[in-house]
Amino acid sequence: MAAVKDPTGDTPRNPRSATTLVILGLVALALFLGLLRLGTWQVERLAWKRDLISKVDARAHAAPVPAPRAAEWPALTPDNAEYRRVSASGSYLYDKQTLVQAATELGSGYWVMTPLRLDSGDIVLVNRGFVLPEWRKTQAALTPPAPATASVTGLLRMGESGKGFLRNNDPAANLWYGRDLPAIAAARGLGPVAPYFIDADSDGAARDPKTAPVGGLTVLSFPNNHLVYAITWYGLALMLLVGVALVVREERRARQRR
Repeated sequence: MAAVKDPTGDTPRNPRSATTLVILGLVALALFLGLLRLGTWQVERLAWKRDLISKVDARAHAAPVPAPRAAEWPALTPDNAEYRRVSASGSYLYDKQTLVQAATELGSGYWVMTPLRLDSGDIVLVNRGFVLPEWRKTQAALTPPAPATASVTGLLRMGESGKGFLRNNDPAANLWYGRDLPAIAAARGLGPVAPYFIDADSDGAARDPKTAPVGGLTVLSFPNNHLVYAITWYGLALMLLVGVALVVREERRARQRR
């Protein structure tokens, strides 16, 4: 029998079959549960990020503690150690230092990674600061200074991978894009080194990165958009419920017109 037109002049749609409704319902349920899970995951990430920011802030502004020695190295993880304020003293091995490409607010240049042999004999790499290419050119013409006694205070940072943006470290060519500590140690013949490096603080002096490393450039700002993402996923879940309600209403009307 032909469908009867409603008062608006439109031909009413016939009700969907039970099989179609079941399939649509299952798809909607899966999407709804998936959106809820994504929203909940972002809420969990929000709590984790806030805890991380709180920990980093507390560690970074605490009084410095001695840098971990070799016996403590195996227990160090980013969660329990990173951004801890530490201090160390020993002798810089300037002839073993490595320049790692970097981009900072001062421009594009290099981190100066210099091994520090501690009084205990352990070796820790120290990021003495950022320099511009002009500094590298000047240093290339000079004889590296002899090992010199030094003290450093800064933030403990765990080692990085050997990968930079679209590029990997090339030790043979002395091209470094990531602070891969074991690879740097192997290339410089340092033997075992700490699994962390120290980001040296600024000494308070006004320095020109063309002539000397500038410390204290560690970025302590972390993006935290998890609340926005959570609202987005939950909002999509709510929109899906509204869509389901509209389909249910349409089906009821279609069945009433039959």
